[in-house]
Amino acid sequence: MTSSATLRGLTTVTLFADDLDAARAWYTEVFAVEPYFVREGAYLEWRIGDYQHEFGVLNSRFAPHPATGAPAGVVVYWAVDDVGAAYQRLLSLGATQHDEPTERGPGYVTASVLDPFGNVLGVMRNQHYDDILAARLTPAAGR
Repeated sequence: MTSSATLRGLTTVTLFADDLDAARAWYTEVFAVEPYFVREGAYLEWRIGDYQHEFGVLNSRFAPHPATGAPAGVVVYWAVDDVGAAYQRLLSLGATQHDEPTERGPGYVTASVLDPFGNVLGVMRNQHYDDILAARLTPAAGR
């Protein structure tokens, strides 16, 4: 039984940027879709991926602490089919290297970049994600 306090998964990942126009252009290119929710000068949000996860960019003036110029301490990894290709695409769009593609174990490969706004953006091939997706796409026996 799950309680109302059980963590069930990510809802919205929010990063910060000083220049929302530049962030909008860059992430629209990365995701190949315009944000579905926009608060001019304050916030942008996209729904992307197999489960339509929400990805937001908030104007840095709303950050809880002044920017230090260092990358954020949290890396959120997005599932991809080809980590190397996704990593190279992000670099070609103006991101800079943070962590090259690395196998972390059977079925697990990660890489990360710094986006043009100083945030760490990760991509990952994750066997668990693949297994969950396959299970959701396969009809249950006997139905």
